Amino acid sequence: MEESPQHRSAQVRKSKRLTPVMEDYLEAISDLDQKNKAIRVRDIAKRLGVKMPSVTSMLKTLKDRGLIHYEKYEYVELTDSGATVGLEMRRRHQVLYQFLVDILKVDPETADEEACRMEHALSEDTLDRFTDFMEFVQVCPRTGENWIDQFRDFRLHGYRPEKCAANRECFSREYSQRMDPSEKEAPDR
Repeated sequence: MEESPQHRSAQVRKSKRLTPVMEDYLEAISDLDQKNKAIRVRDIAKRLGVKMPSVTSMLKTLKDRGLIHYEKYEYVELTDSGATVGLEMRRRHQVLYQFLVDILKVDPETADEEACRMEHALSEDTLDRFTDFMEFVQVCPRTGENWIDQFRDFRLHGYRPEKCAANRECFSREYSQRMDPSEKEAPDR
C-alpha cells in the first residue's frame, strides 16, 4: 500500500524535527519553485520578509537535513523530502485559509496570518477532518438538528447525493412543522 504525500510529510517532519520556521521556509521555496525557474536567496528573503543573511543561515540548516540542495552563490533546489514537506505545508495553509474565509468569514489578510500559525500545530488527522468538513458543507447544505451526525456519516461513507437530498427533504419537513405547528406530518402511503 502506497503512503500518501501527507503521511510522508508527517514522517519527514517528525523524524527531522522541523520547526515551524523551517516549515515556512520549505513552503516558501516550494511556492517560489512553482513560479520561478531558479530560486535565489533574495527571492526567499523577499517572500518571507527577512534579511538575506537569515536566509543563508537557514538554507545551511535545511541542506544539512537533506531538504534542499544549495551551495553559496548558487540557486536553491528542494530535495524530494523537502518538496514533500513544502507542498504539504502549502496544502495545510490552503485548507485552513479556506475554512477561515469561507466558513468563519474571517477577512482574508487575518485568515492568511492565522492559517500560517495554525498549519504547524494540527495533526494530519485533524487537518483531514477540516478538509472533509469543508467539502461536506459545500456539497450537503444545512439539513436539520442532526447535521453533525450527518457529517460523521459523510466522513465514513463519502459524498452520496441521494443521502444529502433525503436529509434536505427531512429538514424541510421539520422546518415547516416548526414554522406552522398546526401542520401535521402526512402519513406515508
